Amino acid sequence: MTPCWQCGTPNNELFCPTCNALQQPPREYFKILGLPHQLTIDPTDLQKRFYDLSRRLHPDRFGQRPPAEREYSLEATAVLNDAYRTLKDPVARAEYVLKENGFDIGEQRSKDVPPELLEEVFELNMALEEARSGDEAAKPALEEAQGRFRTMLTEIDGEIQSLFARYDAGHNRDAMQDLRSVLNRRRYIRNLVRDVEQALAS
Repeated sequence: MTPCWQCGTPNNELFCPTCNALQQPPREYFKILGLPHQLTIDPTDLQKRFYDLSRRLHPDRFGQRPPAEREYSLEATAVLNDAYRTLKDPVARAEYVLKENGFDIGEQRSKDVPPELLEEVFELNMALEEARSGDEAAKPALEEAQGRFRTMLTEIDGEIQSLFARYDAGHNRDAMQDLRSVLNRRRYIRNLVRDVEQALAS
C-alpha cells in the first residue's frame, strides 16, 4: 500500500478513504476503472464506470484543491479516456492485454498470408488488378469476395469471444498465443475487405 500524500493513510484506492484526497492514478486500464483483469467485459457496466469516474475526476472539480490533486486530476482523466477507448473495443482490448503480457502485436504485413487463405488471396489479387485497370467484369468477383471475407470476420469475432472465455478461466499463455494468431488473421482479412471496398468504390 502507498501512503496518502495528504494524510498518510495506507491506501490502494483512487481516493483516500480517510481524507478523500485524489491519489496519483494507476496507469493500468483495468485498475483505473475498477475492473477485474479479464477480457470479457459487460459494456453497460464499463460505460457506467467511465461516466461516474469522468464526473468525479473532472478537472473543474479540483480548481480549489492543492496543486498535487489538480495534477492528478488531469493525469487521471487522460488515463481514464484512453482506458475507456481501448477497453470498449474487443480487438483493442485484446491487443492491450497481449502487449501487457509481452506479446508483440505488429502490423500485419501484406506478404504474411494465412496459409488457409492463399488460394483465395491469389484470386482476389487478380480481380483487384483487373478492377484497377478498368475492367468492369471483375466487379462480381469482388462483390463475392467482399461477402465471403465479411463472413470470415464475423466467424473470427465469435472465435475471439471463445478465446476471451479461455483466457479469463486461467490467464494461460496458450490462450494468449492462440488469441494473437486469431487477431493477426483478423487484421489480414480486415485489410482485404478494405482493399475490396476501395476497388468497388472507385
